[in-house]
Amino acid sequence: MRRLVGLWERWLEVLRRREPGEALALFRIITGLSLLLNLLPAIRLGLVRVLWMDVSSGGYRGLDGAGSWLVRALGGPTPEVVGGLVAATLAAGLLVMIGLGGRWPALVAGQGMLAISMINNDAKGSYDALLCDSLWILFLAGGTATLSLDCRRRCGRWWAPSSVAAWPRYLAILQIAAVYGSTGLHKVSAFWTPMGGYSALYYILQQPTWHRWEMSALAWVFPLTQAATAVTWCWEVFWPLLPLQMILRAKAGAPGRLRLLLTRWDLRWPFLGFGVAMHVSIFALMEVGPFSWITLAYYPCLLRSAELRAIGRRLRGWRSGRSVAVA
Repeated sequence: MRRLVGLWERWLEVLRRREPGEALALFRIITGLSLLLNLLPAIRLGLVRVLWMDVSSGGYRGLDGAGSWLVRALGGPTPEVVGGLVAATLAAGLLVMIGLGGRWPALVAGQGMLAISMINNDAKGSYDALLCDSLWILFLAGGTATLSLDCRRRCGRWWAPSSVAAWPRYLAILQIAAVYGSTGLHKVSAFWTPMGGYSALYYILQQPTWHRWEMSALAWVFPLTQAATAVTWCWEVFWPLLPLQMILRAKAGAPGRLRLLLTRWDLRWPFLGFGVAMHVSIFALMEVGPFSWITLAYYPCLLRSAELRAIGRRLRGWRSGRSVAVA
């Protein structure tokens, strides 16, 4: 019984923990931007009617009875329903990005995006589900304490030393670790392993449905794609160890040789560095929608406020130095 009480008290301690809100604010900004990048191309290319409306309204397939409970409750995937959902979701996503309206725009954007993505199973990706998860975390957390229009209206400036609950950031870390870890474990094709010659990325980049342009020239650097395949698979599979190491490092000074070995190096920086390089490469070479933006939104949550501020100072210093050099 005492052990259960102790566990409950530690759990309450985690829920009560407070911290500066910069990481959550950056998570909010990039998530809102990701939602806009998810919907605006479909609007610009005139695909809203084709993808998300019934064939009777100009769509390419019958969608009778399709969609979430919200679409069915509103009357089905008609032009009025779909157009209203897209407009409301875009407006809510913009409010999320600029940080206006507190937590409620995140709820509207999340439910709208969920409803739209469920209309046509042929026109959605796994990143739609991750985006909805991100918006749900933001609804639970808020996220407009700083770097937001709400903060500007409340304090007269964009940044304020307001504290927020720490547990939503922890939840975001667990979410992205689960995404990467499960993605690695689902790569069961032999082409991701020595048995397939680590050739998965090479073949992916030869497929017109994925690549941005013709890439047969990669045959000359096939060993580089093999190395990238092996490192990417290992990086994904071992991602769930990162939250564990963060917990162990937070208890610095605790006894144990194994703990000392596991916490000797801060694994966040190599994991984040490789992740940024990987997603930039994906964005440059492949056409996978806003996948990279949605996942990169989680990266600030792995850093403490002081670390984010230090990065910001370095970037401002680099920009100032570059401006002086140009002048």
